[in-house]
Amino acid sequence: MKDRAALRVAIASPEIAPFAKTGGLGDVLGALPKALAKLGLKVSLIMPAYRRILQSEVTLEDSGVRFTVPVYSRNEEATLLTAKMGGIPVYLVRADRYFDRDHLYGDAAGDYPDNAERFAFFSRAILEVLKLVRPAILHANDWQSAPAVVFLKTQPEFYSGLSSVRTVLTVHNPGYQGIFESRDLLLLNLDDRLTIPRYLEFYGKINFLKGGLVLADKITTVSPSYAEEIKTEEQGFGLDGIFRERAGSLSGILNGADYDVWNPETDRLIAQNYSLGSLGGKQTCKTDLQRVFKLGENPDMPLVGMVARLSAQKGFDLLEEAIDRLFSRKLQFVLLGTGDKRYQDFFSKALAKYPGKAGIGVCFDETLAHKVIAGADFFLMPSRYEPGGLTQLYSLKYGTIPIVRAVGGLKDSIRDFSPSDGSGNGIVFTGYDAPSLIAAVDRALALFGDKENRQALIKNAMAADFSWENAARAYRELYRSLMG
Repeated sequence: MKDRAALRVAIASPEIAPFAKTGGLGDVLGALPKALAKLGLKVSLIMPAYRRILQSEVTLEDSGVRFTVPVYSRNEEATLLTAKMGGIPVYLVRADRYFDRDHLYGDAAGDYPDNAERFAFFSRAILEVLKLVRPAILHANDWQSAPAVVFLKTQPEFYSGLSSVRTVLTVHNPGYQGIFESRDLLLLNLDDRLTIPRYLEFYGKINFLKGGLVLADKITTVSPSYAEEIKTEEQGFGLDGIFRERAGSLSGILNGADYDVWNPETDRLIAQNYSLGSLGGKQTCKTDLQRVFKLGENPDMPLVGMVARLSAQKGFDLLEEAIDRLFSRKLQFVLLGTGDKRYQDFFSKALAKYPGKAGIGVCFDETLAHKVIAGADFFLMPSRYEPGGLTQLYSLKYGTIPIVRAVGGLKDSIRDFSPSDGSGNGIVFTGYDAPSLIAAVDRALALFGDKENRQALIKNAMAADFSWENAARAYRELYRSLMG
């Protein structure tokens, strides 16, 4: 057994549910630490103290700790607040100049123009917190905390007490890298030698994520298949060369599902609880969903649901192309999400053409998300790329059959159903084109009318176990490998 100090891990992230989240990153960081703690690791969490947290009902305490960090030619002050998440200490960096805003990264006009400064500051603050918690491992997440790895590795004179800390950087979605103008390098107070292409420079700009990828001791992404896909030019987003170069330090660990939150037997946000042994409540949830979106209340009408960010990544360009063919089928369709204005406008108008058959909620609503996943018969994820995915795991638990494209975490978690031997837990297609999408939906509709195979598929889906324990064990082994 390793000593207790070897298992002390500080996890830094811009999002942690339930404190603040915009999507899957927050959900992951709200669940993984609890699973790690159950395995005996001593976990602490570090995140910004956003306005929504300060104004929430979360119990926050002032630690009494004040510190400053360098940003360009000045020192910026921070206050350290503390909270608890299931007994895990959470350290929240309060600096109202940077985080007292309505949103985390930007508003309707786009990203906040000072995001480089905001998260350079946060990354410096992470290391100040590390001086207090003294972990063996710093586990950073995405571009917003990647500079902490760079600072720790390249400026040991400022962080001498942290010289033994090993680093892990998890890339949840390399489509978001923290790319800024070259002048923003001054915010980082780094040596000029780090401006070369080997480190932070990226086509004449600077790239926060790239710096962390080059310098972290270990890199992870959120599924084994995606760890291979990001080594390709198609899915590496310009960083495929680094992923190939660092292949020996790169691993893919499939996300899990938080069954404390996503479980039809205990979910308080759905119309009626149900289980594999008692599925009557699922029909009640379907009727409730049909009422919420003003669809015809028909138990025999197949209902396809989507909960996703409205972006090309999620396959909405395919759906846009296929929309009229989709509605030539006997089905109902519900879409919940926000995102690119182009898709918001298109689907708001397109679905309005099918009253009683289609409904759209252009919003982020946790209750509605639960209702869609519980009430739909099928859950559609035609993603162009999908690093890990969480909603397909949730839909399995609710007996809502995933229809997915075989990429990333979707490929690793969903197996195509075979009527011949009854194996598989979803509907899988490969081609990124509208005909492949429609063909997959047609297969799903055929299964809806096949009572015996449909029940076998639902049983397979609900019996699948993607709890966080498996992922937590893999992370624990990764941390231990860094300790030697």
